[in-house]
Amino acid sequence: MPDLIVIGAGPAGMMAAIAAAENGAHVTLLEKNSRPGKKLAITGKGRCNITNFCDIDEFISNVTANPRFMYSAINNFSCYDTVAFFEERGLPTKVERGNRVFPVSDKAADVVDTLTSYLDELGVNILQREVTGLIISDGTVRGVQTHKGDMYADSVIVTCGGLSYKATGSTGDGYRFAKSAGHKITPLLPSLVPLCSDDTDIPELQGLSLKNVRLTVTDNNTDKEIYSDFGEMLFTHFGISGPIVLSASAHMRSMSPGRYTAYIDMKPALDRETLDKRVLRDLSEAANKDIINSLNKLLPKKLIPVVIARAGIPPHLKCNALIAEQRRALLDVIKGFKVGIHSFRPINEAIVTHGGVDVKDIDPRTMQSKLIKGLFFAGEVLDLDAYTGGFNLQIAYSTGILAGRAASLYNSQ
Repeated sequence: MPDLIVIGAGPAGMMAAIAAAENGAHVTLLEKNSRPGKKLAITGKGRCNITNFCDIDEFISNVTANPRFMYSAINNFSCYDTVAFFEERGLPTKVERGNRVFPVSDKAADVVDTLTSYLDELGVNILQREVTGLIISDGTVRGVQTHKGDMYADSVIVTCGGLSYKATGSTGDGYRFAKSAGHKITPLLPSLVPLCSDDTDIPELQGLSLKNVRLTVTDNNTDKEIYSDFGEMLFTHFGISGPIVLSASAHMRSMSPGRYTAYIDMKPALDRETLDKRVLRDLSEAANKDIINSLNKLLPKKLIPVVIARAGIPPHLKCNALIAEQRRALLDVIKGFKVGIHSFRPINEAIVTHGGVDVKDIDPRTMQSKLIKGLFFAGEVLDLDAYTGGFNLQIAYSTGILAGRAASLYNSQ
């Protein structure tokens, strides 16, 4: 029976330990926190978006970094396999908007409990240990160094996560271990993260949530559109956030002040001509009113003063005094509300880390290092990330399962 050490008890680590133990390995799972799954327990605002109920092609289309690398892993353990895994172990699930899968209980803690209970059933030894390094000799991993002494094993799986949510233990240890083994670490950036703006009127909109809008982001260096989608977003004191903003951030790899501009179409269901007719109707119904008091049927109250100011229209101008040029300017702002992007929010606020262990040096069929024998990687420590909607957790499960199965067979190869 091979001895196997897994470093990090997040979703990738727990799945790796499960797969290895199911294959007969003697598994020790090391976690520096007092309990496994600390980050998993807070995902999805405490509800845990377990996965996305989609087929393999749809899954791959939602992976934004190195999607081709994921083919073996997702074919080996699909989104449907994830749902079956939890259902078969007593955790009922439900599918919500966008094929997002949640526990029926809406409790992320139940997801963690399902995993830890099964780890216990399989006899996986979970120890609270802080790993300080890998033990490597003659091109082969021999074990790990911990704050309580060295531990030896036939193979080691690194599943330490990334740099987001440092309070949960994601402090970049896995990158340090990979570097010590000769692996390249691609640049580490926040992904699925809110965006900061220096536009002076944005703080006036703090707390305003918009639904059914279209967000388009352009790269000002190339004058190309890099992202466009329809959905929900939120104005904050620092800039913009919300589902479509987080997804947009995954495409903004080379951030610098002023490089990117976001445009919000407040009324994407109306073409410009139809919107113009709508505005004319609203203005005619309030002909003798100030324009600032006349757009409540069209726009949220908090947004009206900002939109009017951006259109260059005096707020107390009577509706019947509005000229065609001013109306065109109003339409321009409503159909293309401009937000200059200055920077990402800090990486600690990101849902996931973009960058990590370069997948060119990882065998996608096994998750084993091409540089060091017996060393495997899985989860966020790898240069893999995806959109929101359960896809990043699925990356963790699929790569973890593949690594665990391969590592459990390592001695017999």
